[in-house]
Amino acid sequence: MDVFSRTFLPAAAEAGLAAQTVTRHMPIFRRCVGSGDATILVSRCNRPDRPMAGEYLLLLTHRRLVVTQQTRVLHRLRLHLNTELRELSNVTWSPDPRLHSVELAATAIDGIRERFVIRTQHPKQVWQLDALLNHAFRTRLRSARERIVATIGEAPPTARPATLRPATVR
Repeated sequence: MDVFSRTFLPAAAEAGLAAQTVTRHMPIFRRCVGSGDATILVSRCNRPDRPMAGEYLLLLTHRRLVVTQQTRVLHRLRLHLNTELRELSNVTWSPDPRLHSVELAATAIDGIRERFVIRTQHPKQVWQLDALLNHAFRTRLRSARERIVATIGEAPPTARPATLRPATVR
C-alpha cells in the first residue's frame, strides 16, 4: 500500500466519510495526487457563495489541494479544483467555534477566489482543523525571501575580502 492510501483512508475515517463516498471519489483523487504524497485532511465542505451547487469533498496533502464536487440531482462527480499549495495565494481561514465551522479561502493561479466552509461536529475539532491548516499553509510554505539561494553581486555577510599573499618559491 502506498503512502497516499495509508494516510487517506484513516483521514477519511476520521472525517466520518462513508466507505461508498470514499470509493466514488478515490479515482479522481488518484489522478491528481501522487502515490508518495501524504494526506493531511479529508473533509466534506460547501461553498458559501453557492449553497445549492451540491456537496464538495476537500483533500489536502502536503503538496496539493484537490476539491471534487458531487451534483445534487444526478450525483455526478467532477473535479472542481486541483492545484499545488505553492500556486495558491492569499490563503486565509477563519475558525468559528460557535458555528462549528472553518471558512477556508484561497486565490487560485487563474485569479479566481475560492471559498469553502468546513463544518465539524464539536468546537474542539474546529481548533484541530485550525492547527492542520496552520501546519499545511504556514509552516510548510516558506516565504519568498527564504527561497533565495544566492544573489549575484552581493557578498555573503560572513565573507572577508581576499588578501593576496606572495607565493613561496622553492
